[in-house]
Amino acid sequence: MKTSVVSNVASLLLAAGLSGQAGVAQAQPIAGPVSHEFVIPDFTTESGSVLPHARVMYGTYGTLNPAGDNAVLLPSHYMADMHGYEWLIGPGKALDPGKLFLVTSELFGNGRSSSPSNTPEPFHGPRFPVMTIRDNVRAVHQLLIEQLHVRHLRAVIGFSMGAQQALQWAVLYPDFMDRIVATSGTAKTYGHGIVRLDGQIAAITADAAFDGGDYKTEPATGIAATSMVWLGWLYSQEWWRRELWRGENPTGTTLTQAIDHMAREFFAGDDANDLILQMRTWQSNDVGNTPPFKGDVEAALRSIKVPVLYMPSATDLYFPVEDARYEAGFIAHCTFLPIPSLWGHPAGAGASPEDARFLNTHIAAFMGG
Repeated sequence: MKTSVVSNVASLLLAAGLSGQAGVAQAQPIAGPVSHEFVIPDFTTESGSVLPHARVMYGTYGTLNPAGDNAVLLPSHYMADMHGYEWLIGPGKALDPGKLFLVTSELFGNGRSSSPSNTPEPFHGPRFPVMTIRDNVRAVHQLLIEQLHVRHLRAVIGFSMGAQQALQWAVLYPDFMDRIVATSGTAKTYGHGIVRLDGQIAAITADAAFDGGDYKTEPATGIAATSMVWLGWLYSQEWWRRELWRGENPTGTTLTQAIDHMAREFFAGDDANDLILQMRTWQSNDVGNTPPFKGDVEAALRSIKVPVLYMPSATDLYFPVEDARYEAGFIAHCTFLPIPSLWGHPAGAGASPEDARFLNTHIAAFMGG
């Protein structure tokens, strides 16, 4: 397992020479994050499993002020580490660590926080329990209170699975933050998203080397197959038709070469069981299953008290804009602002300079409000 696990989106942007920062004023490079670990003894998951030592890795930028009222939480997205929000962090961007205390938490299953790949028996490999978005939110809530002594957040801001967490925070801990920002993510994974993820899981498990998750070496063929499936959903159809990939590759690169390069970058160094665990977390997401809502996602969304800036990508194939529009209709104080981008899902992470400007401009204004 590589020492720094990055998301599929971040890998691709870095490989393409993109950072989502172009065109956004930045006076100086950001410092950090500072890496931390929080261990929870006997953490009981939503499924009823008890992890003897549940480990949450996280990073911090800036300093908590004496009043303790300048903290912002940025929960990580799929297979991301604590660096996953640097398109939004820095002088001249929406989140200035010179003024704010930023906490970037890492999801269970990313290979650094407790995961199938780093947990001893009896929860190693395929025996690691499925962790829900609520499991992750509860663990980070405990981290904030017990280790960082943060009892209130200025905001929770999340992209993709981070958006899932942000909306779950608003339902589970409705008074813990002042506002929510959700980009390229929804409060529930609907049937089409579950089918898509099952197909990507099947691409891994179809590799004979997977051996039910008890592989001796990584099932490289299966991981390569799921990477290719992932790529097919990542960008919009118009992004491909306009051949926007050409601007991110050396002159003379063919479509075949570009696809091969992008697909190879997705999950390089990642563990197959970790990849599957986070896909299962993604699939199971549903704020309606938060007690006491008994599966009623609309009632759960109506319970949200704080203002929400809801920013789906207009061309997202993972989290379609109409799913987000449906959910926004039940949130009392919601600013619904689709990102006008051809970059599909990663538009919500500042994939292009225009996306980065749009996100930073509107998130900064929302935070100022």
